[in-house]
Amino acid sequence: MTDRPAEPGTGPPRPPGGAPPAGPPPGDAAPPYPPDGTAPPYAAVPPGVPHRWPAPAAGGDGEPRQRLHPLSPLLHGAKSLVVVIAGLSWSTLSRVGFGWFAAMVVVLALGATVLSVISWYNTGYHVVGRELRVYEGLLWRRTRAIPLERLQAVEVVRPLLAQLTGLAELRLEVVGGGKTEAPLAYLGVADAARLRERLLALASRASQPPAPGLAARAAAPGTAPPPVAAGRPLHAVRNQSLLVSQLLTPQAFLLPFGVAFVVVQFLTAGSWSFLAVASTLTAMAGVLLQPIRRVLDDWNFRLARDGGTLRVHNGLLETRAQTVPLDRVQTVRATWPLLWRMKGWLRLRLEVAGYSVAEADDRNRPDRLLPVGDLATATMIVTEVLPGVRLDALALSPPPPRARWLHPLGRGALGTGLFERVFATRSGLLTRQVAIVPYARIQSVRVVQGPAQRRLGLATVHADTAGGSGAAAQDRDLAEAWGLAAELTARAHAARRPG
Repeated sequence: MTDRPAEPGTGPPRPPGGAPPAGPPPGDAAPPYPPDGTAPPYAAVPPGVPHRWPAPAAGGDGEPRQRLHPLSPLLHGAKSLVVVIAGLSWSTLSRVGFGWFAAMVVVLALGATVLSVISWYNTGYHVVGRELRVYEGLLWRRTRAIPLERLQAVEVVRPLLAQLTGLAELRLEVVGGGKTEAPLAYLGVADAARLRERLLALASRASQPPAPGLAARAAAPGTAPPPVAAGRPLHAVRNQSLLVSQLLTPQAFLLPFGVAFVVVQFLTAGSWSFLAVASTLTAMAGVLLQPIRRVLDDWNFRLARDGGTLRVHNGLLETRAQTVPLDRVQTVRATWPLLWRMKGWLRLRLEVAGYSVAEADDRNRPDRLLPVGDLATATMIVTEVLPGVRLDALALSPPPPRARWLHPLGRGALGTGLFERVFATRSGLLTRQVAIVPYARIQSVRVVQGPAQRRLGLATVHADTAGGSGAAAQDRDLAEAWGLAAELTARAHAARRPG
């Protein structure tokens, strides 16, 4: 039996025993006591008394609030300094002179640093029950309570400045989050790693009743978490292969032709203006930006498995240590780019439930499974993620011959197959792709038929997943499509059935 939520205007429900709960300090938005009904980790603060962070009552599920690393304001101030310098244009320098320009930069940088120090002083976090609570704000205080049972992935990110100072940033992804939650910037590397392991351990036990005495030991303030193994290494990508793979991209492959065109134009015209040269160099830099960014992001890529989680470590200028629960994986995609086929290479990507798809920077998403590798390596990794599934043994059937009217050259690239645990599809002519979806991850099944498909008696079957694109069996015979949809629905229900 659980407590019913209070009606609007009646106040919060009382803990067992009928005693009214002690309220939080003025301005805090935290609930009056932890979700399990125990005593709150703070007492009411009378008006006019400075807000402090006391230790919780003995036996409570809370713990003293922790602050971020003392160097955090300096790193935030350094980033603000870069923004300030970028915002002050060269025209400002020419108008006011170097002395006044330097003074403006110093004043603005000091102001940004002071604000960062004030923000750091009023920012804290701690674990209460099965929630991570983050407190921030001076005039407008805000409390974010993140239920750990909704935790999807945790990553430790180390930008260049953080690497130079021995710090790290902790980022969390939760179900239904529109953006990354609780970016704790910055913590010590060891503290970030310990907090990540603790949050993942609490998240994995959120749906299980704790063993007798285990919860008390885990919740004791100051208790160090048990040592966690680094995981079983699965694969490490050679940086040489990563560099070659990015040279075999359309951007890098066509760059020499673009340079030759520019040189010919320069020799023919005799001279170029500064604007023309700057525009040409900017265009070339834009073309090379994506391959270079991939090399920097996937440098020293290492993949390991630790129980039911995947551990991914990658990055050169900004290192990332991501932990992804395997039970959150919705889809595995294998892609063979056209120029990679001569070396037999492919890449693997994941789709993880609940991970923020609103991130403008796709580098924040934990979708990297294998940046580049051969079929044998990819098969081994897919088997680790989806037990019993072999990528090199997926026999997919093509659509009927009349699908050539819709795909004159690419009919042979299409394929569909139902297997014991997964549904797999193949698509793409120049860039071949195989999508593998476990039946338990299918949320809905759709049969779509366009005007041309209706004339040919064809239809496309979509297997949708949570937060991902799923897989689509393109241009199947209409009767086969309806049968396939019914079979997918039945297998999805059976896979989610308890026991």
